[in-house]
Amino acid sequence: MKTKQIADGIYMLSMNVEDILFEGIWSIANGVTLNSYIVKGEKTALVDGVIGWDGAVDTLYASLKEIDVDPSKIDYVIVNHMEPDHSGWIDNFKKINKDFKIICSPKAADLLDSFFGIKDNVTAVKDGATLDLGNGKILSFHLVPNVHWPDTMMTLDEESKTLMSCDMYGAFGKIEEHFFDDEMTDVEKDNFEEEGIRYFSNVMGTFAPQVGKAIEKTETLDVKIIAPGHGPIYRGNPQSIINDYKRYCSYRMGKGKNEISILWGSMYGMTERVVKEIREMLEKDGIKVNSLQMPYVDTSDMVSAIFRSAGVIIAAPTYEYKLFPPVAVALDEIGRKKISKKAAFCFGSYGWSGGAQKEIMELIEKYKLGWDFVEPVEFNGRASDEELQIIKDGVEKLIEKVKKIAE
Repeated sequence: MKTKQIADGIYMLSMNVEDILFEGIWSIANGVTLNSYIVKGEKTALVDGVIGWDGAVDTLYASLKEIDVDPSKIDYVIVNHMEPDHSGWIDNFKKINKDFKIICSPKAADLLDSFFGIKDNVTAVKDGATLDLGNGKILSFHLVPNVHWPDTMMTLDEESKTLMSCDMYGAFGKIEEHFFDDEMTDVEKDNFEEEGIRYFSNVMGTFAPQVGKAIEKTETLDVKIIAPGHGPIYRGNPQSIINDYKRYCSYRMGKGKNEISILWGSMYGMTERVVKEIREMLEKDGIKVNSLQMPYVDTSDMVSAIFRSAGVIIAAPTYEYKLFPPVAVALDEIGRKKISKKAAFCFGSYGWSGGAQKEIMELIEKYKLGWDFVEPVEFNGRASDEELQIIKDGVEKLIEKVKKIAE
C-alpha cells in the first residue's frame, strides 16, 4: 500500500489488487487500486476503506502509522459506499477501536445493519450535511444514489475542494508510481482511458442516467481535486475525468468511437469465413474492428468493446432453432447493461432451419435497446458469392450509419 499527501491534511492510502474477479464477475488483467483517504483536523476521519481479505486490513493499519495516524484513535469513518471492497474491513476495525463514529447515507445505514449487524454509533446524513473536524477541516456530504448502489454519496473537503468520490470517477488498472493525472505519461493516460471505459461499462454503465445526475452535482461544487476509490487522482485537470464520464454516459446511449465490434461465433467455419472477409473490408476502410469471438473473448472485454463502439455486427449461426448460445449469452449481458441505440447489422448461417436472427431481434426488443439495424441476412450453409455481396452491401450501409453517430 502506498501513501501520498494530496492536499493540506489529506492523505491517500492506495492498495493494488490483482488476480481477482471484480464483483465476482469481471476479470481485471491489469488489476485495480483500492483507495482510502485520511482527513486530519483536530479530529481524524477515514474516508472509505478496504476489503476484508487476509492481509488487506493489516496493510491499511501499517500505512496509517506511516502518516502518524493511530488506528485506535480515528474519530470518524466515512462510508461513501457500502460495497464490501470499501467496507469489508469495518468488522475488524471494531476490534481495535470501540469509539469511532460512522457517517453514511440513510440507505448505507440500513446496509451496515444487514451486512455487518452494525447499528450503534451510525449517523445517517442528509444531502449537503457537514462535519467539522476542527482546524478548518469541514467535510460536506453529497448523496448520489444509484452510482452504482442506492447508498452512494461523495465527500468534499470544503477547504481544499477535494472530492472523495468513491466509485464515481473510478477506473480499473493498478498504479505503481504515478498516482496523479499531472504525473502520468501519455502511455499511462491512454491505458487509463481504456481501463476507465472498461470499468464504466462493466460496473457503472447500467446506471448512466444516475451517473449523469452525479456529474451535474459535481459541477456545482467548485471541485479542485477528484480523489476516487479506484484509479488515479485528478488534481492537474479534474475537469478531464468529468468530461470523460460525460462521454462514457453518451456511449451507453448510442454514441461511440469510430469502431465496429463484431460479436460472433461459428461452429464449422461457415459464418467465420464471412466474418474474415468483412473484417478485412472494414479495416481497408480505416475503421477499427474489435473481433469478439464467443465464447473465447472475456465477458469484461466484450462488454467494453461493444459499449465504446458506434457500430456492432452480430454474426452467428442458428443452433437448435435459436441463436448460437455463446453469442446469445453475450447479447443478453449487453441487454442487462442497457447499451442502447447502437448502429447494427446481423448475419449468419443455418443448416435446415433459421432462427438466430429472430432471437437477436427478440433480445434487442426484450431489453428495449433501440438499436438501428440494417436488414439482416441469413444464408443456408456456405454463403454464395451473391449472398456475400448482399452482406457486404449491408456492411456499407452500417458504415454510413456509424459515420453519423461516431465521435
